[in-house]
Amino acid sequence: MDPLLYLAGLVVLFLLWIKVKGLDYVIVHQRWIFVCLFLLPLSVIFDVYYYMRVWIIFKMCSAPKLHDQRVRDIQRQVREWKKDGSKKYMCTGRPGWLTVSLRVGKYKKTHKNIMINMMDILEVDTKKQVVRVEPLANMGQVTALLTSIGWTLPVLPELDDLTVGGLVMGTGIESSSHIYGLFQHICVAFELVLADGSLVRCTEEENSDLFHAVPWSCGTLGFLVAAEIKIVPAKAWVKLSYEPVRGLENICKRFTEASENKQNTFVEGLQYSLDSAVIMTGTMTDHAEPDKINRIGLHFKPWFFKHVESYLKKDTAGVEYVPLRQYYHRHTRSLFWELQDIIPFGNNPIFRWVFGWMVPPKISLLKLTQGETIRRLYEQHHVVQDMLVPMKNLQDAITRFHQDINVYPLWLCPFLLPAGRGMVHPKGQEDELYVDIGAYGEPRVKHFEAKASTRQLEKFVREVHGFQMLYADVYMDREEFWEMFDGRLYHKLREELGCKEAFPEVYDKICKSARH
Repeated sequence: MDPLLYLAGLVVLFLLWIKVKGLDYVIVHQRWIFVCLFLLPLSVIFDVYYYMRVWIIFKMCSAPKLHDQRVRDIQRQVREWKKDGSKKYMCTGRPGWLTVSLRVGKYKKTHKNIMINMMDILEVDTKKQVVRVEPLANMGQVTALLTSIGWTLPVLPELDDLTVGGLVMGTGIESSSHIYGLFQHICVAFELVLADGSLVRCTEEENSDLFHAVPWSCGTLGFLVAAEIKIVPAKAWVKLSYEPVRGLENICKRFTEASENKQNTFVEGLQYSLDSAVIMTGTMTDHAEPDKINRIGLHFKPWFFKHVESYLKKDTAGVEYVPLRQYYHRHTRSLFWELQDIIPFGNNPIFRWVFGWMVPPKISLLKLTQGETIRRLYEQHHVVQDMLVPMKNLQDAITRFHQDINVYPLWLCPFLLPAGRGMVHPKGQEDELYVDIGAYGEPRVKHFEAKASTRQLEKFVREVHGFQMLYADVYMDREEFWEMFDGRLYHKLREELGCKEAFPEVYDKICKSARH
């Protein structure tokens, strides 16, 4: 009983301290306390609930039947909106805090919310090599199921909580994208409920215009209710090679060579300063050398970006064998490197051993509890951006990132951008190799100003015919936005499908210039 009484006393003292200081003070100045004591346990409960629910539904084969019923309910809601006079724009009823995007969706309060409770994996067809999923199924669910039966997605974006709907309507990328392209390029079919309440299926051959216009449209052409995605056979291990590289020109040269080599199943770079980086290449294999196995996903292991940095500090190359699913979610435990700003001691060995199994906190819960003060602080003193630029402009792009924001590490992920239609495609008529430059952290440049600095980056990206991921804060005006993105097919379909009265334009939905 003595330890319990001691623990109870500590809890009482902690609650009294919160009462004296105020909850806002604790959340802003000592956020790690709130995260460790409340958000981490809540995150575990969330995960257990969702994984158990998905497993039970899939095993009972009840998901397809429930799916049809849920689709009819969405159609009913849309038709009721139309019957009531179509007075407001429509949007999904999913609370804004549940999304992975850091942007606060204020439109949820003024638009007609259509409730879409669709988070199931409907069918895995190994003969056709496709998986059919609902829009709120997330990457954690998909990998858990597919890898257990020997399959995987060709492009499996990193964070567990990323949903299929978000990756289709926005975009997604992974270190295999230099072969397969973006997430949208491994999708073979979309099913949507349109503004008139009708259900439509679109593929490369059927309703082809809509199929190409849906990616990057951010839910402004219809409500996604299912997607069919390619799957490929999986192997147990990833043979991962680490190569420290010095000098910016040399980094860009080696990274380009690795990205052009299709023998590499995975290619990724972590840049730790303007002239130092580690380039990683990987291949899938069923056999691993026992003395080189590293189960990086175990809770007590160092955060992956810190582990990678050790090769740079030692200035030695290395090879490891990593379990496939742990490789896919290698940055999840530390939210790339964002968690070090929330829990500064999170990579401490003692913390990892005792609490690491609960990490990371759910991004949705972090958003829900951040409050207006933290949101403003993050907006003005923190950068979360992914800029997609042609590989040929990589050196200029890294230099510009260094000058404008000076955030490290930078995430470098190559991808093949096929020629075609839709909002995002190369300038010419041929496929082109691009690279995603991800900047997440606190800028180290003097007098950083969020709007001005981001607009400088956006201007550079437009000039090289690049693109900005739309989950982040976008400061372009409308003309600049449609200079970056090809809106011809998108606007044509909005006119044909009656979307102008039903959904806001994508610019009005996501850009800060339109929302403020």
